[in-house]
Amino acid sequence: MKTLKLVVSIFLAVLVCTGNVWAGGKKDNGTGEKVYKIGIVQLVEHDALDAAYQGFVDGLAEQGFVDGQNITIDYQNAQGEQANCVTIAQKLVNDNDDLILAIATPAAQAVANLTKRIPILITAVTDPADAKLVKSNELPGTNVSGTSDLTPVAEQIKLAKQFVPDLETIGLLYCSSEQNSLFQINIAKKTCDEMGIKYIEATVSNSNEIQQVVQSLVGKVDALYAPTDNMIAAGMATVALVATPAKLPVFCGEEGMVQSGGLATYGINYYELGKQTANQAVAILRDGKNPAEMPIEYLATCDLSVNMDTAAAIGITIPAEIMAQLP
Repeated sequence: MKTLKLVVSIFLAVLVCTGNVWAGGKKDNGTGEKVYKIGIVQLVEHDALDAAYQGFVDGLAEQGFVDGQNITIDYQNAQGEQANCVTIAQKLVNDNDDLILAIATPAAQAVANLTKRIPILITAVTDPADAKLVKSNELPGTNVSGTSDLTPVAEQIKLAKQFVPDLETIGLLYCSSEQNSLFQINIAKKTCDEMGIKYIEATVSNSNEIQQVVQSLVGKVDALYAPTDNMIAAGMATVALVATPAKLPVFCGEEGMVQSGGLATYGINYYELGKQTANQAVAILRDGKNPAEMPIEYLATCDLSVNMDTAAAIGITIPAEIMAQLP
């Protein structure tokens, strides 16, 4: 019994010193209002992830959480290096942030491996359950929740067939170490099998391999498909450098990749995905929601995007049914 009292006394003392585990980083901004510390780790700079970050910040501001006023945002970019993700994650955890946002799967895994206490929101992660970040996407059961950037992979492959009716073989271009890419590629392969399309898998392990790998596909495939792969997205200019002169259409996982030289996609709006994640952050910070009970959320709509300049450069005619869908 004495031991039990001692443990309880120590526990209560710790609570007095540190406060609630969900609110360890709060401080007063001089007006009596609490200032929340939000740490953000982003895997790499490219259009999609940048848009998700901006959408998150703007979404918070729209609901009264403004950086420099009642929140402090510590934004860190890992520049595509997993080791940097771990280092940044350690910093954010050591800073005892009130909430951490992880943008992209490797960043999310780095943070989730270091803390089970601080609420973590993730975005631009294709399948959190597959990435072992949550117990299930419907009921996370951990300190992790957030939004998925799962895109309609099957529809993207079908889009390629619309543009290239005689499509026989497609190159599947992705980074072999990205879990989200493997998940999408498996869907793409299944779709190709169902449609009778042959495929050649073309993987890269670092950005320096992109040009050579794409070049190796020229003459072997009728089109390329790249999912929402962070390494390929960041290197789309290099992909286009080879594919466009070779008249090789590239179908992508998201709009930013199309803008960087791809041909077309049915993709999600990453800015809106970031804003949706901000809604979850507000639910945690303001309303006291527990990430363990917050399902992974998805965007309800996808947008058709076509790069007209790329179409002209490779001499491809945009199908009438596609043109009818464009604004």
